[in-house]
Amino acid sequence: MGRIRAFIAAELPNGVTQALATFIGELQASMPSEVRWVRPENIHLTLKFLGNIEPESVQPLSEVVDRCVASITPFDLYIEELGAFPALNSPKAIWVGLGGQLHILRDLQLSLDEQLVELGYDKEIKYFIPHLTIGRTKNGMHLAGRKKIGLALSTASVEIGASLPVKSLSLLQTTLTPLGSIYTQLFSTSMKHRA
Repeated sequence: MGRIRAFIAAELPNGVTQALATFIGELQASMPSEVRWVRPENIHLTLKFLGNIEPESVQPLSEVVDRCVASITPFDLYIEELGAFPALNSPKAIWVGLGGQLHILRDLQLSLDEQLVELGYDKEIKYFIPHLTIGRTKNGMHLAGRKKIGLALSTASVEIGASLPVKSLSLLQTTLTPLGSIYTQLFSTSMKHRA
């Protein structure tokens, strides 16, 4: 078996996926066609991208995820803004930003990052910005086209009335295909409710 392209993420509940599907549909109607939209069922809250890993790494990675989640109870986030990397006026990746109990999410991400360093993974050098990627502009797009998309994004309103409860964390595999990415859950662990 070859190497696995993997990442650690919180998977979204159906209600959030459906709300994002409606929102993306509304955005599509007002955006240039140079945006490739992420299928709503493929949207995750990524905490750590691992890259290509060996199959035997799945077990130790699962143990790290389980340890990091052990002391955390479920917490709530919500969608509050529209943004883009590297900037809204020149977007390559389009995302919705999150609000709510971000201190818990950031502590969890930091704990994961620190424990993964012990397994030989690189420490994140970028500040963690909690977000859900919903679209990407096509490669090789001219700056004028990006600015046009940025203008449309800056005038769009974000009214996604769905809260995002985070109750578990998963280790996921990405399989890249001509029709898009396919995600397979390799491991999942639930946060413990307080007694």
